[in-house]
Amino acid sequence: MIRVLVIGLGNMGLSHALAYHASPDFELVGLVNRSRPALPEALREVPFSEDFSSLMAASEPDLVCIATYTESHAELAITAMEAGAHVFVEKPLAENMADARRVVETARRLERKLVVGYILRVHPGWQRFIDEARDLGGPYVFRLNLNQQSSGAEWEVHKALMRSTPPIVDCGVHYVDVMCQITDARPREVRGMGLRLTDEIAFDMYNYGHFQVLFDDGSVGWYEAGWGPMISETAYFVKDVIAPAGSVSIVAGEAGKSAEIDNHTRVGALRVHREGGDRLIDLPDEPGHQALCDAEAALVADAIAHDRDLSRHMRDALASLAICLAADRSVRSGRPVTLEEDIWEA
Repeated sequence: MIRVLVIGLGNMGLSHALAYHASPDFELVGLVNRSRPALPEALREVPFSEDFSSLMAASEPDLVCIATYTESHAELAITAMEAGAHVFVEKPLAENMADARRVVETARRLERKLVVGYILRVHPGWQRFIDEARDLGGPYVFRLNLNQQSSGAEWEVHKALMRSTPPIVDCGVHYVDVMCQITDARPREVRGMGLRLTDEIAFDMYNYGHFQVLFDDGSVGWYEAGWGPMISETAYFVKDVIAPAGSVSIVAGEAGKSAEIDNHTRVGALRVHREGGDRLIDLPDEPGHQALCDAEAALVADAIAHDRDLSRHMRDALASLAICLAADRSVRSGRPVTLEEDIWEA
């Protein structure tokens, strides 16, 4: 049984903790948060601390799950691996490429498993979307967005995230990862723009942005993300891939409010268009958010139990982060950013 400690008990951390608690592969040995939140009944007897170091030493976990804000990911992951634990860390892996590379280098050097929380990789509907797109053959046009009209507690969470991470980075890594899984080509240039639409965030942060990615096979990608009470809920969930042979689209994603977490992964159905007609693929039994966190726990358990090679997984995490951070640099500079040849290297 894998002993696991969870640090960070927001939406994602609580869901991961519940997944580990319910799995026969794990023993949940500790919960860490800056303050004690209201916990579901299933977690109330789990040892809790506001001090990561003391509970880490006391519980001696085999795995540390990190679901804190982005700026703390790298140091917590490195500390956990150096103490002997494997790591699951929520996306983005780190707030800059230097830290992200340090985390990956530590995992390789110490032979620890490092899994980044790319939840769409365990979603059967999204994997079918990727397979159908690849079957079209490239080059591709990617049209992806996830805008969230957030208010109240959801807006407070978004404002806290934007103390360090803009929406196009925080959410963008998921969808850039999808682009990269489909094309397998090397990204070479990123062009971004953004706008600060509220005085409730720092003057040097923006809550709306979009960017384009150019790949060396000729593929081009577009991603858009905005957070806040002013964001439109019209066409907030666009997921299209177009190729010379046709296109594939998620057609049932926009159901309910844009800031509701289950709506961020919903597929429902795919429309595959080729010359001669369209084909609708119904996906009625897709998992909700908690079921996806359960699937991520199963993926981690398998990686540890069977000593899976996660080199490609870590390489892809570096690439998607590099692209989104380049988009942020482009927004701030007003200029295109050419990506380094070695963005996949630790």
